[in-house]
Amino acid sequence: MKSNQANRDRSFAIQLMQDLVVPTFVLDEQCRVIIWNRACERLTGVAATEVMGTQQHWRAFYSAPRPCLADLVAQGRTEEIATLYASFDKIGNCAHGFHAENWCVMPQLGQEYYLAIDAGPIFDAHGKLIAVVETLRDMTEQKRAQTELERLASLDGLTGIANRRSFDQKLSLEWLRARRDQSSIALLLLDVDHFKLFNDTYGHQMGDECLRRIAQCLISIVFRPGDMAARYGGEEFVVVLPGVDVAGALVVAERVREAVAQLAIPHSASSQGRVTVSIGVACAKPRQGVECGALIKAADAALYRAKHNGRNRWAVEPVAAGAQD
Repeated sequence: MKSNQANRDRSFAIQLMQDLVVPTFVLDEQCRVIIWNRACERLTGVAATEVMGTQQHWRAFYSAPRPCLADLVAQGRTEEIATLYASFDKIGNCAHGFHAENWCVMPQLGQEYYLAIDAGPIFDAHGKLIAVVETLRDMTEQKRAQTELERLASLDGLTGIANRRSFDQKLSLEWLRARRDQSSIALLLLDVDHFKLFNDTYGHQMGDECLRRIAQCLISIVFRPGDMAARYGGEEFVVVLPGVDVAGALVVAERVREAVAQLAIPHSASSQGRVTVSIGVACAKPRQGVECGALIKAADAALYRAKHNGRNRWAVEPVAAGAQD
């Protein structure tokens, strides 16, 4: 009687998992598929008949062999989770269960999905592993929406280029990289000459359009993958040039100065008759013990000299040698 009841309970549990709306598969202690429910078939495009009794379930998610979360739990290889998944943590009420998230290729469907994955072991009365259950949730739309919000949060609302927050993060990151690689990093700080007079003469809408055109001019010049052009604030822009020395930075500065002048944006209140920019240039090697803030300070001092000396020009300022990391 007990044996019959156990069989009925097992059949019910299997049927329940088959009918779950949540994509679910179950591996035995040898990582062979013993359940691949209908929701999992719909999600992956892989029929249960293709994977049942095999260790080939990875084919549903990846184009090359690699363990799924359930495999790592079953094999006691949970220390590898961090290297294979974008994020992970332990499941709150399950001492041996894990939650992870990752992009999966889904070769059968020819699409990429972002999946939230939970995997937890099942033990018998003696503590022996008998199965691992993995459930999946399609989080693709939510992840793309989150990514887009993060992208928008990193951009300046007026000009569409990187904002001050993004610049601060970028400079800190590149500073650490330059210190590690013992390389140079250059900074250009730009200011639109007589911008207040431009706004007073042509109005704020034209002023906004002027800033947008200069921003687009900047990103057309600063085109290396590691470079960044950002709006620093007001009518000021900044350019980060990793791995560039003073000579290279001055080449870029002159190119920017000429390109803005060639936009030929009328500015009757300027002696040039058109919109121009002044540029402060600074360059440093973090290994020399110069702190990140000193680079901005030097570029700002150079910008002040460029404006004081007549505008529509660049100036370069050495970074204070006494500043320490």
